[in-house]
Amino acid sequence: PRDLIAFRNSMQMLPPIKSVLEDFHSEELVKIENDIDALQDLCTLIEEAIVEEPPISIREGGMIKEGFDETIDQLRAAKTEGKTWLAELEEQERERTGIKNLKIKYNKVFGYYLEVTNSYKDMVPDDYVRKQTLTNAERYSMPRLKELEDMILNAEDKLTGLEYDKFCSVREQIAAQIERIQRTAKAIARLDVFASLALVAERNHYVRPVLNEKGVINIRDGRHPVVEQMTDHDMFISNDTYLDNQKHCIAIITGPNMAGKSTYMRQAALIVLMAQLGSFVPASSANIGLVDRIFTRVGASDDLASGQSTFMVEMNEVANILKNATSRSLIILDEVGRGTSTYDGMSIARAVVEYINEKIKAKTLFATHYHELIELEDLFDGIKNYSIAVKEKGNDVVFLRRIVPGGTDRSYGIH
Repeated sequence: PRDLIAFRNSMQMLPPIKSVLEDFHSEELVKIENDIDALQDLCTLIEEAIVEEPPISIREGGMIKEGFDETIDQLRAAKTEGKTWLAELEEQERERTGIKNLKIKYNKVFGYYLEVTNSYKDMVPDDYVRKQTLTNAERYSMPRLKELEDMILNAEDKLTGLEYDKFCSVREQIAAQIERIQRTAKAIARLDVFASLALVAERNHYVRPVLNEKGVINIRDGRHPVVEQMTDHDMFISNDTYLDNQKHCIAIITGPNMAGKSTYMRQAALIVLMAQLGSFVPASSANIGLVDRIFTRVGASDDLASGQSTFMVEMNEVANILKNATSRSLIILDEVGRGTSTYDGMSIARAVVEYINEKIKAKTLFATHYHELIELEDLFDGIKNYSIAVKEKGNDVVFLRRIVPGGTDRSYGIH
């Protein structure tokens, strides 16, 4: 029942949402408005059937609203008003029969009965059924008294069972309309996506990207949509990204730990993803080439249960990328080759870069601490070096989080 009340609260929002959508003329929003069924009949059903604050359990009663079902109302009243009903019946029967001292009494053996003293025995009507003879009185039953007895004595059990049946009936009526509900839910979900993207775009100063099919990714002042929200006082440093399928196919990014390499690469991937799903993006401008897939190899994880070390998991992921990426893909590789000896790792990293550049020609951001890889810029067209700017002041090191052209030869790991 609590779910139904929550469902009703949701449905109550549908008419205002439809009303707002009527002012829009965009094809997509017109379609959404048409797909939203106000579900007024279901809303009214729940409104009339279920109490505002129902119990958690559906087996304990107390969930059906007064006025929804006559029998439930009677049973509920029987629990609380039984004595009043008996007194009223007693009064009615005295008037009807003229038996002044007629009384309705109760015991555990006979239940409720009408007691008439012998002096009035001759006035007992035909619809009374004798139950017991005493020395000075007779005890009788009658259909209406039997009815009241059943209602009063069985009210609790009957009420709980009947409420459950009624609840199931309401639930089935709603379930029978599942297609209407789901179609409306899907339309609301689409609208929610648009509203959410619009809200963050406005709140966080996103721009509308241009999409191209030339394979060029040109992001100006790109930002990481999540990390920038975690950074105090607008201190997030924005950076440009430029990749294409020709002279700027692979960017090798060197620089210290904690300087921002991973954030920079992931923000580029996220901006491409956001642009391609139809969102505005965190940048001052963005011209995004459509990609078929985004491949990433970041972070360290193992699968020891199946006998795979961190290094093996990484190598399998890299192998998967090399097998499946195309010239229309975007690849993000972070620290490929760690977890083995320096020269093994460097050989793997270099081979991967060369293979992507020569065979796949996918746009790639490749972060590494193997500074020896920066010489690849001189050996291959399509590979460019970038690094994170660092400012040294005596023994202090300040990471400027700014991506600049050119490689670096220091990692500052010991610092």
